[in-house]
Amino acid sequence: MRAAGVLRVGTEGTYSPFSYHDPATGQLAGYDVDVARAVGEKLGVPVEFVETPWDSIFAALEANRFDVVANQVTITPERRAKYDLSQPYSVGEGVIVTRADNDSIKSLADLKGKTTAQSITSNWAQVARDAGATVQSVEGFAQAITLLNQGRIDATVNDSIAVYAYLAETGDTSVKIAAQTGEKSDQGFAARKNSGLLPELNGALQDLRSNGTLAKISQKYLKADATGAAPAGSQGAPGSQQEPPQVRSAFQLVLDNLWPLAKAALTMTIPLTIISFIIGLVIALGVALARLSSNVVLSNIARFYISIIRGTPLLVQLFIVFYALPEFGVKIDPFPAAVIAFSLNVGGYAAEIIRSAIQSVPKGQWEAAETIGYNYAGALRRIILPQATRVAVPPLSNTLISLVKDTSLASTILVTELLRQAQIVAAPTFEFFALYGTAAIYYWVICLVLSFGQARVERRLERYVAR
Repeated sequence: MRAAGVLRVGTEGTYSPFSYHDPATGQLAGYDVDVARAVGEKLGVPVEFVETPWDSIFAALEANRFDVVANQVTITPERRAKYDLSQPYSVGEGVIVTRADNDSIKSLADLKGKTTAQSITSNWAQVARDAGATVQSVEGFAQAITLLNQGRIDATVNDSIAVYAYLAETGDTSVKIAAQTGEKSDQGFAARKNSGLLPELNGALQDLRSNGTLAKISQKYLKADATGAAPAGSQGAPGSQQEPPQVRSAFQLVLDNLWPLAKAALTMTIPLTIISFIIGLVIALGVALARLSSNVVLSNIARFYISIIRGTPLLVQLFIVFYALPEFGVKIDPFPAAVIAFSLNVGGYAAEIIRSAIQSVPKGQWEAAETIGYNYAGALRRIILPQATRVAVPPLSNTLISLVKDTSLASTILVTELLRQAQIVAAPTFEFFALYGTAAIYYWVICLVLSFGQARVERRLERYVAR
């Protein structure tokens, strides 16, 4: 680090009180942030923070986006086999958080058959899974608590330090610590394997512990001394002398998970795409006709709908349907919520495609239809839409292909589709490239099939074009 002249630190920036933005100043702050800064100061190098979502933080570390991770990284044998882990700078224990009125969970064993929400790459996800719980994947503790309060899950497992800090900061009385997991958790810095950074990191941490700096930072953010104690020269948490677990090769890991990934695509990604696209087309046709209507109110409502859909991110639309609507008493399960959000999104974009296709049909076609006795609905169904279809198919097909890829966003609202399945498999193994690459190939194959179908449909429609 001294040779490089800078210490690049990866952190979430959304995990209060460990790594977050101070509401008063907007500056990055938190226990882990201050510890990293103190280490940099001790080593005489400036610290640069790179904010990264937790589920991709180890992938970014391996890609050399930064030198170390400072984000309450729990020291485990699996991580030790893959990364360099410093001695711990905070020590806690696992706890189970439930709603205040839930008395059914009093021990780790009681999680069997229950549903929990965890960051899929955290060690607590594995603790809950080993206890027999069904684990829903979320991006962080805040989402887990939201789902808990909404009654979508039964519990969440996390480090006691994080939970006590949350309760002290928010005064939330709707949740409680129902039980301890019986597992201690030591948190330290993580670096790439054989990085050569451990001697400097551990030396700096030991000095900061000895002079009381770590305890002072802990009291500032956690209102307690959560730093624990480690002997000088320690390379990590207790149990660090354990033999690293045997791991499968990347090739074997991919082979073992070809079917689970394919199953996620067949049972979630493809059905979600087809259902959302069909419903979206129905919405789009209605909105397109409303846009073309001579009724000013109807036309303006359609314009407003299209403006909202095209002017807001799809991810925000998903979050509104799934996370925000329960605040108004409307709680929708993950898959239907994804269908609603995707259908509305497709409807907004496809409406303009269909409107343009209808307008491309010469006005003389409408007049000819009226001449032979067709009313508006009959002319539309028999004369106009068949001709407009030929124009609309290519852009609508592109919308369908985009929708296939957009379904990956459904993982953010607990839908275990193709990408989320890849994340679940990659989380404990850290084989991000192999699993994400395999998922990408599946998406590519699905899109290839759709492109082939699009070409076939276009050729069939061309048969009816006068030459």
